[in-house]
Amino acid sequence: MKLKEKLQISWKTFKKQRELQIFAWIGMAVLFVFSYLPLSGIIIAFKDYKIQMGFSGIWTADWVGIRWFKELFSYYRFSEILRNTVVLSILKLLFTFPAPIILALLLNEMKVQKFKKAVQTVTYLPNFISWILVYTIANSFLNADMGLINQILQDWGLIKAPIQFLTSPNLFWGVATFLAIWKTTGYWAIIFLAAISGIDSQLYEAAQIDGAGRLQRIRYITFPGIKGSVVTVLILSIGGLLGGGMGGSNFDQSYIFGNAINNSASEILQTYAFKMGLSEGRFAYATAADLVQSAVSVILILVSNKVAKKITGEGIF
Repeated sequence: MKLKEKLQISWKTFKKQRELQIFAWIGMAVLFVFSYLPLSGIIIAFKDYKIQMGFSGIWTADWVGIRWFKELFSYYRFSEILRNTVVLSILKLLFTFPAPIILALLLNEMKVQKFKKAVQTVTYLPNFISWILVYTIANSFLNADMGLINQILQDWGLIKAPIQFLTSPNLFWGVATFLAIWKTTGYWAIIFLAAISGIDSQLYEAAQIDGAGRLQRIRYITFPGIKGSVVTVLILSIGGLLGGGMGGSNFDQSYIFGNAINNSASEILQTYAFKMGLSEGRFAYATAADLVQSAVSVILILVSNKVAKKITGEGIF
C-alpha cells in the first residue's frame, strides 16, 4: 500500500472518530505538559542550582556531579527516613492489596442487590475524602484528650491513661495503615468487581451442577478469572511502593499526620525532600532526594514485572 493511500485511510478514520480523537489529543497534551515536560528539571539534581537563578538557571548552573547524592546518603537521619519510607510502604502493600480483593469477592457473593449496593457505596465514599478531612475524623476518634476511643476505653476501665494514637511514634505506622485500608479498599474493590463481572456466568452454573461448592467456585473460577487484573494492579502497586501504592499517597498522610513528637516514625523521603525544597530553598538537593525514590520505583516495577511473567505468564509489558 502506497503512502498516499495510507494517509487517506488514516484521514477517513480520523473523521469517523473525530470527537474521540480530539479528546485523546487533549489528554495527551495535558499529560505531556504536566508529566513529561517537568522531567527536564531532573538535571538540577546534578547542578548547583538556586531558586534565584530562575528558569534559565536550570541550564546555566554549574555541574556538581553526584555531590547532592553523597550529602543525602551521609545525612545522619537518612537511614531512619529510608526505613520509615520502606516499612510504611510495605505495610500498606501487605494490607491494602488483599483487602479490596476480599471485599470484591464478598460483594460478588451477595444476593440481595440493595444491601450489596449499600455496602459498596459506604466502602467507596471514603475515597472521595481528602487526607485533611480524614485527619479531622481520626482526631475525633483517636485524640488523647477528647477522642471517642479513649473515652470508651477509660469508661470501661480498660486503660488508666489515654493512648496517644496520633502522637506516639510506636503507633504511627499502624494507624496510618489502618486509615489507608479504610480509605482505599472500596475504590480498588470496584476494579476487581469489574474483572469478576467479565467472567462467563455459565462457568459458575456448570460448576454448581457438578457439585462445586462456593469456595471451590471462587478458587477454580473467580481467582483464575481475575488473575490478569490482580497481577497488573500488584505490579503497578509495587512500582509505586515508596509513594504509597494502593494505600494512597504516603506524602499526604505523613505530612498531615506527622508532628514533632512522632517525627522519628513519620518522616519519609517525600516529606524530607519537600521540606528541603520549600522550607530551605535547596531545590537541587530536594530533587536528588526525590530522584532516589523514583529510581528505586523504576527498578521495583521492572523486577516485579519480570517475576510476575515467570510465575503467572502475565505482565504489563
